[in-house]
Amino acid sequence: MREILHIQGGQCGNQIGAKFWEVVCTEHGIDPTGRYQGDSDLQLERVNVYFNEASCGRFVPRAVLMDLEPGVMDSIRSGPVGQIFRPDNFVFGQSGAGNNWAKGHYTEGAELIDSVLDVVRKEAENCDCLQGFQVCHSLGGGTGSGMGTLLISKIREEYPDRMMLTFSVFPSPKVSDTVVEPYNATLSVHQLVENADECMVLDNEALYDICFRTLKLTTPSCKSWLPFYLWLSSCILFFRTFQYESKIVWFNIFFSFLYYLVPGKKMKSERKHPN
Repeated sequence: MREILHIQGGQCGNQIGAKFWEVVCTEHGIDPTGRYQGDSDLQLERVNVYFNEASCGRFVPRAVLMDLEPGVMDSIRSGPVGQIFRPDNFVFGQSGAGNNWAKGHYTEGAELIDSVLDVVRKEAENCDCLQGFQVCHSLGGGTGSGMGTLLISKIREEYPDRMMLTFSVFPSPKVSDTVVEPYNATLSVHQLVENADECMVLDNEALYDICFRTLKLTTPSCKSWLPFYLWLSSCILFFRTFQYESKIVWFNIFFSFLYYLVPGKKMKSERKHPN
């Protein structure tokens, strides 16, 4: 069985990750205490990809949760799936990054990164055949962008032959909390280009437009658009249900790096003219 280690960082990454684990637990028939309560053997098929079965019969997620402040961690612990995680896998600081990429990458994040890596190593050692890592984070804040990319680079150094897949929430000028979000995203993209095998771009602005125009919501909240993130990423997040692994998906991407970044331009250049 090829296992996947899930890592979620920052406020946005942890909120998406918490919802992701709710969906995965429901799919496999696992209750909030980690016990199997399903009614079909199919629910236990390939369950070890994302879960580690403990000796007591509980299923524990292969997950690492990190942040530079304790607020989001406390809300996850008190949430629907808070008791299913291993307590040692919550790694957090007290100061926060203040939406500053440099603080997450070089100062506060760098001080906490060794503790996160210890948990990552421990989870990787519990895998029979680790397939790779998937990281949920945002590029607009300080922790998800700065510390998130620092962790990705450290994991790439330590596990160079494992797949690195990221679900990166890109900021938007129309949906912005701080003025430094474009700088955080710009500094993060370079790190992702160097160290990630697959990067799934999630556009905040497009999802908010869906909430406004399609769902007719006047004040979209995090709970409004989190299901859309799961829907957009479901084809990748749930590829474990098929009989092939993520590296095969990556090798079958037929276009070269950034080749179809602007597909309209490519199509026009290849269009045949009568003369």
